[in-house]
Amino acid sequence: MTASLLAHRAFIGLGSNLDNPIARVIEAITALDQLPLCRVVKQSPLYLSTPVGPQDQDDFVNAVVELHSAYTPLALLDQLQRLEQQQRRVRLRHWGPRTLDLDLLLYDGLTLLSPRLEIPHREMLRRVFVWAPLLDIAPHATLPDGRALATLVPLDDRAQLKVISSHATR
Repeated sequence: MTASLLAHRAFIGLGSNLDNPIARVIEAITALDQLPLCRVVKQSPLYLSTPVGPQDQDDFVNAVVELHSAYTPLALLDQLQRLEQQQRRVRLRHWGPRTLDLDLLLYDGLTLLSPRLEIPHREMLRRVFVWAPLLDIAPHATLPDGRALATLVPLDDRAQLKVISSHATR
């Protein structure tokens, strides 16, 4: 598919803490790249982070990818949720363990608030395991209102994360 047909730029957050989470995240990145109408163009390093919410679970492996796509935001969300289900994602408790979590963080310069999807992702600025890998691959990322992401987050909080794979594959 030509780049001109993949006109939309989206950032996807990935996380896993069950059933070999490093492999789950790497497999998910490959699956994202193999989606029809999509192409992964950048991938952050993999990070290890403590869970948000219940602490009686394993640490998470997290990453962010830049995805170029022809999907609308809701159609892309459908694809992300389908990939989660293929990885046997089960939602037993809020912020609980999971085999795979895929979040649509940013989509072009769009602001969207619907019952199914909020763009930018509402928790993005509060989660170092989201904004740090995002800034790794898009250091000049801005929110739809034009504010630079790097000016909105405490950059010294990066120390909370452990890099477990420092090479980005793209």
